[in-house]
Amino acid sequence: MAEDRRRTAQQERVKQSLDEADGFVSAGDLHRRIFAKGESIGLATVYRHLNAMADREEIDVIAVDNERLFRACAPEDHHHHLVCERCGKAVDLPPPEEAWFADVAGRHGFTLTRHVLEIFGVCAECAAASR
Repeated sequence: MAEDRRRTAQQERVKQSLDEADGFVSAGDLHRRIFAKGESIGLATVYRHLNAMADREEIDVIAVDNERLFRACAPEDHHHHLVCERCGKAVDLPPPEEAWFADVAGRHGFTLTRHVLEIFGVCAECAAASR
């Protein structure tokens, strides 16, 4: 039972740290943030909890350069993201009309099963810092 409470406490710490992040973060970045606050948690534990939350659709996940990045978002609010490739800052975007996805799929002989749409760029702050 103590182990269950520990897992619950660790999962809550991972969720809290993700809630405090400004944008999308990697599991490694989140682990470093938790460790910097003086808490002991293994990187594998951080990955496990993030992946479990993602499987339950409690958080958003995107792939950038073959790495999964995580962000706390409202799971019941279907949206897409505009993401800064440098700092991970994200802006929630409303989805295009669902009919558009079905139309594009149909025109190419596909049956639509799902869609993922993320837009990447460099935010104003990162662009200014690189000048």
